[in-house]
Amino acid sequence: MSLSKEDAARGYWRENLRFMLILLVVWFSVSFGAGVLFVDALDNIRFFGFPLGFWFAQQGSIYTFVVLIFVYVWKMNRLDRKYDFHEE
Repeated sequence: MSLSKEDAARGYWRENLRFMLILLVVWFSVSFGAGVLFVDALDNIRFFGFPLGFWFAQQGSIYTFVVLIFVYVWKMNRLDRKYDFHEE
């Protein structure tokens, strides 16, 4: 059974929004949670000679954001193929 074009577009958009929400929650948790909210608790742990809370605020959130970009591209390419919206 094949989906109509409208049903495919609706399913594609629903999965896209769900995945973006998950990635935004991860990004917010790392950047705001680890870099601001839990910085005092994380500062008790050392990472490469620096307090972990400081490292997350300065470097960790940036690295996480870059990884999330690659994960998003990989996941969206799979989603494009699933709903036959990909370009050759």
